[in-house]
Amino acid sequence: MDMQSPWLDDDQQALWQALLTVVIALPAALDRQLQRTSNISNFEYGVLARLSMADEHTMRLSDLARDCDSTQPRLSKLMDRFEAREWVARRPDPEDGRYTLATLTDTGRQKLVETAPEHVAQVKRLVFDPLTAAQRRHLETALTRIAATVRQELDG
Repeated sequence: MDMQSPWLDDDQQALWQALLTVVIALPAALDRQLQRTSNISNFEYGVLARLSMADEHTMRLSDLARDCDSTQPRLSKLMDRFEAREWVARRPDPEDGRYTLATLTDTGRQKLVETAPEHVAQVKRLVFDPLTAAQRRHLETALTRIAATVRQELDG
């Protein structure tokens, strides 16, 4: 293919369409399973999971938003809902009062513990089971490179 062509070649188009399907349909499939079994969204699960992995289950909201690919306003609205359910507690950051900390509560951790098994089984079934170990390693390498390029673009 001519390097100056503005179009994707057939191989690129096939890869692009497969990637679009994964990017669009996978979150929808995960949402469907999580809503059905736990009455939460994939985004909500991701926020709970990320907080559970943080030191002392606590993060600055700005860092949590970045790590969960969220805007601050979207995450703030979610934190309102999580506080109402007693899944998260917010407080000013004692090191810098301009920031707010979110801490996963015992109730929030329990929700995650109850939700995780079926969610993880769905992730394994949809993402990992169809691939060989070698394919998983190659996919990780490729997606890590793409993710770094995308993050660099977003970070300016």
